[in-house]
Amino acid sequence: MKKELIEELFLKFENASHQYNDIECWSARDLQEILNYTKWDNFLKVIEKAKKACDNVGGKVSDHFADIGKMIELAKGAQREIPDIALTRYGCYLIAQNGDSSKSEIAFAQTYFAVQTRRQEIIEKRLLDVERVTAREKLSKTEKKLSGIIYERGVDEKSFSVIRSKGDQALFGGFTTNDMKKRMNVPQTRSLADFLPTLTIKAKDFATELTSHNVVEKDLNGDFQITNEHIENNLAVRKILGERGIKPESLPALEDIKKIQRKLEEMKRKF
Repeated sequence: MKKELIEELFLKFENASHQYNDIECWSARDLQEILNYTKWDNFLKVIEKAKKACDNVGGKVSDHFADIGKMIELAKGAQREIPDIALTRYGCYLIAQNGDSSKSEIAFAQTYFAVQTRRQEIIEKRLLDVERVTAREKLSKTEKKLSGIIYERGVDEKSFSVIRSKGDQALFGGFTTNDMKKRMNVPQTRSLADFLPTLTIKAKDFATELTSHNVVEKDLNGDFQITNEHIENNLAVRKILGERGIKPESLPALEDIKKIQRKLEEMKRKF
């Protein structure tokens, strides 16, 4: 397909959009012309296939294919209303997927929407990565805050490691930190949290925040009191997750968060 035709189709499609009930939409009549369907009845058959595809994936057809009317000009300035359909971008995508791919216009539309979908997937993936990295950084700060509080209350660095380990054991249903590393294939020299999903990282962070708060509020001192407090808080968080059908020890490991951070930094430099 020539570059000029691609640019023409791109501009035609983007310029044909309008607002319908405050939603970006396209007229099926306009799309019929853009996709080079000469007969409305033939284009309606494609629309019906698209509607079925929408319904098959659990979408609400009326949300993406709204029946409306369109006024057309007749001779001597007269007008007549003809049936039309307001299509969302997703509706247009489904029509392209069900159209005649031998038409260069349909081939363009299929490629166009594939690129748009991929772009959205990349954006969504990046946002999820940013959320996970942010959660991990927050956990590090929360653990540092707790360590500062309990060091003043007779707990040294070695004991703090034991407290964190006991907390993990409570959160992960009896599995120790080392057990979880083996289950998730995490190198022994690395922190377990660097491979946990965002939900589990936030669960650990919440339990640690509770411990920091209660150590001060209850004026707890020494290994025994603070360890018990941290265990209870992790058990409480585990109970909340369990009530939602979530077992932290059963969630899969994710990509090394340090690799994610490097990818995000590289993307930032490119931007």
